[in-house]
Amino acid sequence: MTDRTPGTIDRRALLPALFPEPQNWLFVSGLAGASRDAAVLTGDGPNLFSMAGAMGAAVPLGLGMALSEPGVNVAVVTGDGELLMGIGSLITVAAAAPENLTIICEDNARHGETGGQVGHTGGVADLEAIAKGAGLRSVLTISAAAELSKAADFLSQAPGPRLVVARVAATPPAAFKRDMDLAACRVRFRDHHRKKA
Repeated sequence: MTDRTPGTIDRRALLPALFPEPQNWLFVSGLAGASRDAAVLTGDGPNLFSMAGAMGAAVPLGLGMALSEPGVNVAVVTGDGELLMGIGSLITVAAAAPENLTIICEDNARHGETGGQVGHTGGVADLEAIAKGAGLRSVLTISAAAELSKAADFLSQAPGPRLVVARVAATPPAAFKRDMDLAACRVRFRDHHRKKA
């Protein structure tokens, strides 16, 4: 069982450490904090598809992208509450087994959108155990900044699909104002990918 001690990773340092060359990835981000953190990483760029109001949908969307474009690296950045909302998607990820899919769960054990209440990963839920039980072979949990290099090596070496549960400190996400014109963002993402294809 994963250690339930709260994590101390600064969420603002997490994604830059894991993705030093973000231009080589397509990103799908979940709600709120995860989307802001991913937007800082990419400059809210055309290789980021951010979700808004579709809790639990980031992993299924990333799975679809990975399956449709097996030659492209796809990363989903999501939070613990959102991952728990769509936990069944991990079984489908394990069954489909796309080698090019990476999932990063920023686990602050809090419900950030509704006031910071303690979430289930702050109590009984163990995301690493759940993911392994769903059939994912490559799962890693990190809790401290000293483990960021281990996680970066894991992303480059572990067979996909892979999941990193990063137990981040319960601090605010990056202060970044995303473009909330979702239709424009969808078109920008589509056109970016067409140019690369």
